[in-house]
Amino acid sequence: MTAPELVLTSSEMRQADRETIESGIPGIELMRRAGRAVADGAEKLASPGGRIVVAAGPGQNGGDGFIAATLLAERGYRVSLGLLGTPDRLTGDAAEAAKDWRGEVGRVEDLSFKEADVIVDALFGTGLARDLEGAARLAVEHMNASGRPILAVDLPSGIDGDTGQLRGLAVKAARTVTFAARKPGHLLMPGRAYSGPVEVADIGIGRRTLEAKGVTLFANDPALWSHTLPRPGLSSHKYERGHTLVASGGATRTGAARLAARAALRIGSGLVTVASPPEALGVNAAHLTAIMLRGCDGPEGLNTILQDPRFNALVLGPALGIHAGTRAMVAVAVHARRSLVLDADALTSFEGLASELHGAFRYAPTVLTPHDGEFTRLFKGHQDLLDPASKIERTRRAAAYTGAVVLLKGPDTVIAAPDGRAAINENGTPYLATAGSGDTLCGLIAGLMAQGVPAFEAACAGVWIHAEAGASFGPGLIAEDLAELVPGVLRDLLR
Repeated sequence: MTAPELVLTSSEMRQADRETIESGIPGIELMRRAGRAVADGAEKLASPGGRIVVAAGPGQNGGDGFIAATLLAERGYRVSLGLLGTPDRLTGDAAEAAKDWRGEVGRVEDLSFKEADVIVDALFGTGLARDLEGAARLAVEHMNASGRPILAVDLPSGIDGDTGQLRGLAVKAARTVTFAARKPGHLLMPGRAYSGPVEVADIGIGRRTLEAKGVTLFANDPALWSHTLPRPGLSSHKYERGHTLVASGGATRTGAARLAARAALRIGSGLVTVASPPEALGVNAAHLTAIMLRGCDGPEGLNTILQDPRFNALVLGPALGIHAGTRAMVAVAVHARRSLVLDADALTSFEGLASELHGAFRYAPTVLTPHDGEFTRLFKGHQDLLDPASKIERTRRAAAYTGAVVLLKGPDTVIAAPDGRAAINENGTPYLATAGSGDTLCGLIAGLMAQGVPAFEAACAGVWIHAEAGASFGPGLIAEDLAELVPGVLRDLLR
């Protein structure tokens, strides 16, 4: 089985570098390997004998650029190199790398980027801690204005490696070559959009070294969770596959619950029931076939239904209404200690009341699925949860605070568990931005949890499957399509 893809922060990467050097591989050798990977990447974008312009920074990234420039010149390319600063300011391995360069060293802001076939951006890597200014900013502006393809070294200069945010402005790369592992800035927006396709080059920092760092951040793909997916055997029956309960809104707000219920059924929950207010029973009955229906008159009704232990997973929130009654239903669900997915109105009903959820979900598997707006409303007044620039850190803090898995939705959805594990999703599609899409996601996650998939893996799998289904349809997608596309995605996963 393929191992999950680790994603390293800048501090974890520096530590891995340091430990690899301490194990006996000289730093200059790591830099030579990195420079060779950059040269190989530039060759893929250039025509034979073409002009390549290298913009080198004053640190390790610039050292990679010097080595790449030297190799490309030896391979017959016409190479120009400009440095941010002066050669006498280079230190350590970067200074050693610069000694092999036999060409001129110009000022980076004076380079003729428009004359290049390919530009190599070796200004800054993951360690950038301030906004670009002066000559660096001018060079990035000129690179982007050139219209020429740019190969970024490690990260596009101007992208914060840990948050994906712009440091004032950033290089818009056609491709990126990074080392050992991808960084959060390659997967989080807008960094992902600025990086282009990212190639991870092996420079001798082994996976064991990375795993020894206790890395708990992953790219969300099947390698992370496919081993947990239910695989029914010949003797399996529906009662072994769980029973998902989805709470419905009132008579004019029933569609969201049915979307979630349909998704839970398609993902494999053996049985699914919609818990409907009395005034909505007729509306729901007219639309349901394989999905069952129960009357549920508020919190008391939900409590009565949950006396049956066979209901082992529950969805609360989609179109349920923003009021104290919804908060009371959440309290009933928490007390019942069932697998639980909370979305939409179940989150917004706690606006400004997040303290009521502090540690509330420690005793049963729970997934919260806010988008940015819901997250901000839910944790209003809790600046320690809202302030971090890193989406990963915000999500991790919220998970630790509530005791639930938190799934912060967006084009770069982040899923975090209370134990610190986190994953960044990258197969999303803009076609999922349609009414009811989030309701379907809730049903997928709850349906997996009903079958015994742990909350973190269920959330990660649900997000990926949801996105894969949406991408397979493309333009014209509506939420009703999503559940019907899930079997095809599952078929490929389980093959």
